[in-house]
Amino acid sequence: MRLILAEDSTLLREGLVRLLAEEGHEVLAAVGDAERLLAAVAEERPDVVIADVRMPPTHSDEGLRAALEIRERWPGVGVLVLSQYVEKRYAAELMTGESEGVGYLLKDRVVQVDEFLDALERVGQGRAAFDPEVVRQLLGGSPHADLLARLTARERDVLAEMAQGHTNAAIAQRLHISQSGVEKHINAIFDKLELSGSTGYSRRVLAVLRYLGT
Repeated sequence: MRLILAEDSTLLREGLVRLLAEEGHEVLAAVGDAERLLAAVAEERPDVVIADVRMPPTHSDEGLRAALEIRERWPGVGVLVLSQYVEKRYAAELMTGESEGVGYLLKDRVVQVDEFLDALERVGQGRAAFDPEVVRQLLGGSPHADLLARLTARERDVLAEMAQGHTNAAIAQRLHISQSGVEKHINAIFDKLELSGSTGYSRRVLAVLRYLGT
């Protein structure tokens, strides 16, 4: 894939550039602030942007705002956002937009190289990739606890995998159940959460996350 990386930590930025190059990706630009990120995207039109949430000058939400602008101006560019902590407001802003080609990972996940590369691949394919810990906290803090209480333990497991952006086949493999079993659980989840009218892979992720109050 053709990538642009935005990370203000020189050490992490250079480490990611090396890792991505070794995996066969082309890093078109590696920058340290949101302004240069937007300029690079306008010039290069990459497949995916990897961006830190917090970048100069204020180290608050510059990266997140740049990511949202990229999604609006260049919807064909995937965005994988990295964050030091679970920041629900930032995650919600990405998750409640069009979720095709969007990811949100904690930086700790980058160290787990296979998981990071898997998330990058999913975003590059136009799918979703949300950190399991982000999903767990969003599910745990839902204002719709009464509806969530209707779900069985296995249905909650399937819901968490769905929210991370995994396909039915991937969920079946990860939870060691059949794909038809996954489909039955998903139908039950939508019925119990009153989302049975939602259709389509990315729409189901968006609908579930919206309904859970993100």
